[in-house]
Amino acid sequence: MKALYQKYRSYYRDSLKLAIPVVISQLGHTLVQTSDSIIVGHFAGTTALAAVSLVNSLFLVPLVIGMGISYGITPLIAQNNGRGNFAECGRLLSNSFFLNIITGIILFCAIYFGVILFIDKLHQAPEVVVQAKPYLFLLSLSIIPLMVFSTFKQFAEGLGFTKQAMLVSIWGNILNIILGIIFVKGLFGVKPMGIKGVGYSTLIDRSVMAVVMAIYVFRSPIFKKYLKDFAIRNMDRMRGLQIMKIGTPVAMQYVFEVGAFGGAALIIGSIGMIEQAAHQVAISLAAMTYMMASGISSAAAIRSGNYFGSGNHKELRLSAISNYHIVIVFMSFTAIIFTLFNQYFPWIYTSDKTVITIAAQLLIVAAFFQLFDGTQVVGLGILRGMGDVNMPTVITFISYWVIGLPIAYLLGIHFSFGVMGVWYGLVLGLMASSIMLFLRFQKISKSNDLIIVDDIASV
Repeated sequence: MKALYQKYRSYYRDSLKLAIPVVISQLGHTLVQTSDSIIVGHFAGTTALAAVSLVNSLFLVPLVIGMGISYGITPLIAQNNGRGNFAECGRLLSNSFFLNIITGIILFCAIYFGVILFIDKLHQAPEVVVQAKPYLFLLSLSIIPLMVFSTFKQFAEGLGFTKQAMLVSIWGNILNIILGIIFVKGLFGVKPMGIKGVGYSTLIDRSVMAVVMAIYVFRSPIFKKYLKDFAIRNMDRMRGLQIMKIGTPVAMQYVFEVGAFGGAALIIGSIGMIEQAAHQVAISLAAMTYMMASGISSAAAIRSGNYFGSGNHKELRLSAISNYHIVIVFMSFTAIIFTLFNQYFPWIYTSDKTVITIAAQLLIVAAFFQLFDGTQVVGLGILRGMGDVNMPTVITFISYWVIGLPIAYLLGIHFSFGVMGVWYGLVLGLMASSIMLFLRFQKISKSNDLIIVDDIASV
């Protein structure tokens, strides 16, 4: 173990220096949903909590499409920065900014108007659907400022500046919690809004974060050499396609994974409202650890992109393996925490004892899939930094939609294992994804396939 540590020590340090701020920043996205669930669960009741679960399961797929497209710029920025091509970074930002705003508007229209047409036909409890609709509108509107925030966040992180987005996320979440409690409960003369209150707080929070992050990038002297070619005239089809060639497969990777979890939530919703509320509690906790692992994945993508851009393939492999080590240690720790405190964590969200009992059982299952969840998302990040996005997209589709979700349905509904059966299916999907992505990384990094990927990226 000592020899292993000495071999990777410098890579652990470099990775953690990048990863820790990104982890906190990524956690911020989840904490918005988590704080909404906590506030609603305590101040608006179980029905409202089930409505939050329904909306979040429907909203997550369009959300990760947007996030995936915004991530398309990060490995390109990292690669060009590794080559010393600073001017190209500004040109890429121009195109990313335009693409992300258009994407945000399209997604808002698709989420709100699309979902409203069929939300009444999803076999959910009528009282849940009634409360879900106004929350869905406000949450979907917030995706536009979130895409603006992500544009500048991914640009800064691609250059290795990760602390600023972390700070913006922290203060944004504090603002979201304060406003959420005021609006939902009705304080300081504000009329109690119920579930709509957390919708307004999220919209305001994301709008403020977008403005602050943009001001930081444009005013900070460290970005001046990268922004010289940031201009409308530098928006062109070629760079737009470059971003989309990475962003679209990344978006689909997230869609396949999150879509499977959203589908699982709908399956659980057809079982019962109590089970749906318990699922929301457990998945919110599991999502926090996932987003933290996703931060490690983002750091791995940045480092892989830097080494890939400079053509240093040996360093790339050592750095990638160090990130696998980091996420395994981290997710092992969170698995232990989930196991030890499974009876206590659900009280954070609700005082409904029936919901707490079911959620506590689900957290034991969540403890098992921590390692698979962490290693698969790090595998995606490493491959993304190298520009390898198409095969990982196929792997995620097979893992979640051919293996995970069908087994979840069979165990949960057909064999009557209920909500536990659905979660067992999700564990199998994560395990399949983790194994196949690691084998993909091993195959490329140990063979001439890495050179082939490098040649394709250069073209």
